[in-house]
Amino acid sequence: MRTATEYKDLTIKEFTKAADVYESGHAGIYELCKDDYPYIAAELEKEDYNDLLDCGCGTGPMISILHEKDPNKHYTGLDITPRMIEVGKSKHLSNTEFIVGDCENLPFEDNSFDVVICTNSFHHYPNPQKFFDSVQRVLRPGGRLVLQDYTAPKAVLWLMNHTEMPISNFLGHGDVAARSLDEIQEFCDKSGLKVEKLESAKKFRMHLVARKSR
Repeated sequence: MRTATEYKDLTIKEFTKAADVYESGHAGIYELCKDDYPYIAAELEKEDYNDLLDCGCGTGPMISILHEKDPNKHYTGLDITPRMIEVGKSKHLSNTEFIVGDCENLPFEDNSFDVVICTNSFHHYPNPQKFFDSVQRVLRPGGRLVLQDYTAPKAVLWLMNHTEMPISNFLGHGDVAARSLDEIQEFCDKSGLKVEKLESAKKFRMHLVARKSR
């Protein structure tokens, strides 16, 4: 069993290599992430917001999509991999900051954001409760967390976490675990976030919308 630091080091090494092709048509498995951006965008259209944080933003593909639609909002991208952030900064998007940081210990003041999004990054977090606690802290009252990641039926999830994930680690990937819907509900409950939507979707996807109380 790896330590949290070892998992994070694997993630940094993995995405340092991927950063320069992450948004290209030659990104391999990372191209699958593009299928999930419409879900995040659709959820964000349901309510107005001004300040958005993208946790595990990578090179900022989701922020680029949102910025193109509305460049007047304020966007912040956070990622643990410095090279990912360098590529994001090179886009020179207005009203946008890209910051190197740990999503389990968000480097922002309390009540800083109207919405936090997280797309295909959560399964890299070795201490998931810390992520939810940190999100709850930085969200403004009434603010939302919109999260998309992986889940599966119980038997498949066990196989993913006990065979696929260890193989991925051996190959140099920083995957930690895919979580069940029950686990996600518990993380939200412990952090004080109220779940508004929690569902499994096609291609072993999990969709979550949770809100900080007003």
